[in-house]
Amino acid sequence: MTRKSYYNQKIKRAAQLLFYKRHMKPGIKGWELKNKLGSDYPKILEVLDDHLEKLDLQIKTVFEGETPTEKPTLEQLNKARFFVTLRGGVPSTDAKMMGWRIDDIAGLAASISFIISKKGKTRREELSDFLRTKLPGWRVDMNLNRYIKAGYLAEDENGQMYLDWRTRAEVNEKELVDLLLK
Repeated sequence: MTRKSYYNQKIKRAAQLLFYKRHMKPGIKGWELKNKLGSDYPKILEVLDDHLEKLDLQIKTVFEGETPTEKPTLEQLNKARFFVTLRGGVPSTDAKMMGWRIDDIAGLAASISFIISKKGKTRREELSDFLRTKLPGWRVDMNLNRYIKAGYLAEDENGQMYLDWRTRAEVNEKELVDLLLK
């Protein structure tokens, strides 16, 4: 087997692993990629990301806890989760195809921006009170539970709400804040 065909097979396998849903969370952990593709999986993902760029898709890396400030080590990558997401945004005409109502999406954007304004966490009651000024009261708890189940928000045992893995992966927080400030 030539070196080129070897890497083509690895890239194809990486794409399959990233697109299949095996757990509650989409994507795959770095250690799983290492087991399936070998220790050079970060390079394979780089090449695959270049191919996905033509389709306006990208491979996102979400770290548990803090994002490394420098180039992440292989050990940090092994603990991270990798999955495919859109490179650009979703056109507003396609938002309805995602299965969410526009007011649900607006509530999510408001929730994320509120938590960001509170330095990354807030009490659930405080977030609920804020959302009741924006949404019908009967939808607030239902939407918060939906955001938690989808992985956008998380709640700890003390009732503190914070941004979860999916927000860190899919939402450009700086761009969201800039859009809100316009």
